[in-house]
Amino acid sequence: MSIETGYEEISILKEIAELLNEGTDTNAVLSGVLKRLLHVTGLQTGWIFLIDENGSHQLAADEALPPALANDDKQRMCQGKCWCVNKYNNRQLNKASNIMECKRIEDAIAENAGETCGLTHHATVPLRAGQERFGILNVGSPNKTHFQKNELALLEAVAYQIGTALKRIKLTQREQETALAAERNRLARDLHDSVNQLLFSLSLTARAGVEMTQNNEVKQTFSYMQDLAQEALREMRALIWQLRPRGLENGLVSALKSYADMLGLSIETKVTGVASISGKVEEALWRIGQEALANCKKHSQTTEAVLFFDASNDGVVMTIKDGGCGFHYDQNHTIPSLGLKNMKTRTEALCGTFQITSMPGSGTEIQIHIPF
Repeated sequence: MSIETGYEEISILKEIAELLNEGTDTNAVLSGVLKRLLHVTGLQTGWIFLIDENGSHQLAADEALPPALANDDKQRMCQGKCWCVNKYNNRQLNKASNIMECKRIEDAIAENAGETCGLTHHATVPLRAGQERFGILNVGSPNKTHFQKNELALLEAVAYQIGTALKRIKLTQREQETALAAERNRLARDLHDSVNQLLFSLSLTARAGVEMTQNNEVKQTFSYMQDLAQEALREMRALIWQLRPRGLENGLVSALKSYADMLGLSIETKVTGVASISGKVEEALWRIGQEALANCKKHSQTTEAVLFFDASNDGVVMTIKDGGCGFHYDQNHTIPSLGLKNMKTRTEALCGTFQITSMPGSGTEIQIHIPF
């Protein structure tokens, strides 16, 4: 390798390192780095798959895909397996590979799915930081069927940088989540120690006022104040539960049952199946369940609800239903309340499906399915 070539590669790595160090959003970082990598190397197309522990891949970034791969909203890239993903999952891909014929391209040609623009092969590089693996980087150009050793070495160096950046982003997000949990706990303590105690004092004062006066109108006023204070206390306790999910150490279903008891709801629980649920999924289901039960308390005009929970190796299904007043709901229209929208957003953030079934006089059923 000449001095000029070595200097050029160092410049490329420095430029990409600066891009990686600036970003905190995974998809934005990967998209920017891929675009810059193709520009400085003269390659024309590329894509990055992030691959989870179960071997499922996600198209996290792509640049200049040929129509055969980009058609139908890139469905060919988002679904199905291919040789490079299989090699990665089988732990047969440990360094830059020169060179792989692209199964997705071959399938597109066989199905006459669109123009491939001369792209037939690509180099594949695993993304990792130490022993932690994140996915693969694929790059190629029309009619290019061979990469030189120095090209593969450069791609591998860039892939290591990307892997290190992904680990940094992951650690940063985990730190932010930890800080958020600590702030929730602090706020929950403050609410309990200040506002909650004030409301309790107000309730006692109103009760004393009822007993001290003989005037019926004043009695009614104090009684109304006491009812308001009690309702505010219940709302405050529910808010503290939402901020600080105590009870999850005994399991999600147990925690939701305790929350329903606190709200004054009688809840029947039915649990089937056994599976290990990640903390992230459990927390999301906990928040969704809280919102659903709170809505039942406020709007259903009933004090009874049913919780179905089914877990398997494929995923988890949680259903909360009541036999209350129900409401008009059309799935073709916008979800009518912020609480329901938040439940849907939490579900879809975990690639799950959220379904509401409700009719006036027939109660409401909310079903959440989150795949593993």
